[in-house]
Amino acid sequence: MSDVSAQSATANIPQSHSLASYTTLRLGGPAQRVISAVNQDEIIRFVREAEERREPLLLLAGGSNVVIGDDGFAGSVLLIRSRGTEQLPADPAEPDQVTVRVQAGEPWDEFVAGTVAAGLSGLECLSGIPGSAGATPIQNVGAYGQEVAETVAAVEAYDRSTGAVTRMTAGECDFAYRSSVFRHSDRYVVLSVDFRLTRSPLSAPVRYAELARKLGVEVGDRVPLAQARDAVRALRAGKGMVLDPDDPDTRSAGSFFTNPVLDAAGWVRLRERAGEAGEPPHWPLPDGRVKVSAAWLIDKSGFGKGYRSGGAAISGKHTLALTNRDAHSTAELIALAREIRDGVRERFGVTLHPEPILINCVI
Repeated sequence: MSDVSAQSATANIPQSHSLASYTTLRLGGPAQRVISAVNQDEIIRFVREAEERREPLLLLAGGSNVVIGDDGFAGSVLLIRSRGTEQLPADPAEPDQVTVRVQAGEPWDEFVAGTVAAGLSGLECLSGIPGSAGATPIQNVGAYGQEVAETVAAVEAYDRSTGAVTRMTAGECDFAYRSSVFRHSDRYVVLSVDFRLTRSPLSAPVRYAELARKLGVEVGDRVPLAQARDAVRALRAGKGMVLDPDDPDTRSAGSFFTNPVLDAAGWVRLRERAGEAGEPPHWPLPDGRVKVSAAWLIDKSGFGKGYRSGGAAISGKHTLALTNRDAHSTAELIALAREIRDGVRERFGVTLHPEPILINCVI
């Protein structure tokens, strides 16, 4: 992988630009001002300036995992546009282990493509995910049997409580299912992420049955990195999860609901209520809890692919994605999300929770 540097090109975006322009949903009201920062120094400077003015500040990168309300944001929006990757010096004792540092604003799928091309294994099953590299530890992004928590070595962040830059280990990030120490707090501003990858022409062992079937291999097998990446992107594209301006199913925030995690008693109750619908697809967890397919719950509650309410609709390819067909407001999307949440709760007694970050809107 080659180093990439970005030239400073800070810009104030005209106020006439609504925040819809910066989200994959293409929804959201205006902000008082929108600023773009292309390196770490600019990011820190603008955060500090906003704090000095006691001005609300929203950080926005790829805009792929956020839903912004129709009233927009009553403050400044800082667009994270820092770019660059750097391969750090290897430990002679572990020559097959490579640490790659990526700036927060680097487009995630471009970064993954670079690691695959460089023969570095560990992120290939996270191909095709929209958004920026800096957002991945916040949500502990995962797909097809991989999570970034498995390869994050460190996160460099600006600590707003101390005014200093800190480097946090993976343990300090407190990773959990689709969560981290960064998820529900604005204390830290992610500046860069270090990923510890393995020098290998082969993927990590394939863990996800759907991906194994697509590849024509058994779960646990390894395949060439490029083959794994291509298969993952093909699966995601088939579900409308790879951005395509010509496909309205991709005008979404990705999976809108997380898979619910139930304790043993909750799992028993769900199976009883499922009745003739059959046993929900599920994944036992090491701590005795059970993760359940939200897509199955939604579908069996009467909300199938293509289900529409106003200008918002469930994707025609994937039940978990709520899409902007021709919505004129975020309120239309939120109304559909509430309808689905309430319907699932009534049918199965399980409450679904949103995966995207909601700004100035609630379900």
